[in-house]
Amino acid sequence: MTGPTDPYPSGDPQQPYNQPNQYGQPQYGQPQQYGQPQYGQPPVAPKNGFGLAALILGILSILAFWSFGFGIVLGLLAILFGFLGRSRVKKRVATNGGVALTGIVLGVIGVIAGIAFLWVVVWAADKIGVGDYATCLSDANGNEQAIASCNDQFQNNLEDRFSVTITPLPTP
Repeated sequence: MTGPTDPYPSGDPQQPYNQPNQYGQPQYGQPQQYGQPQYGQPPVAPKNGFGLAALILGILSILAFWSFGFGIVLGLLAILFGFLGRSRVKKRVATNGGVALTGIVLGVIGVIAGIAFLWVVVWAADKIGVGDYATCLSDANGNEQAIASCNDQFQNNLEDRFSVTITPLPTP
């Protein structure tokens, strides 16, 4: 028998008073209970840290490509974090797949620019004879006259290769 004091107005002991039925709705004539979640857990904030880190490191790698290898390291880290970020997107834990991909692309550009810069520096040092100058100084063994000869030889080499005249700065 159902009555005003019956905790099971529907007659079903599985469906107590003021509780939603199997479809998430309260029984007919029963008040809706507000403030209680109707379906599962609340959403979890996305874990977008790897993608954001990839973007920042990719930008820094491009800005630091001239820093003799530091830009390359930053670019490699951007690529690594970018792939970790993309992996989180595929697992539906993160939502910034585009940001992670941009970090990967910028990281690759930073690595390529850093390698190209190092190659140009090594090529230019070879062209102006830095290796010969270093060998000459090493062979001088601290002899002031031999060091002066190395400096003159290096200066003449630069003037001949690049058709320039190098004048020493005036001493105060």
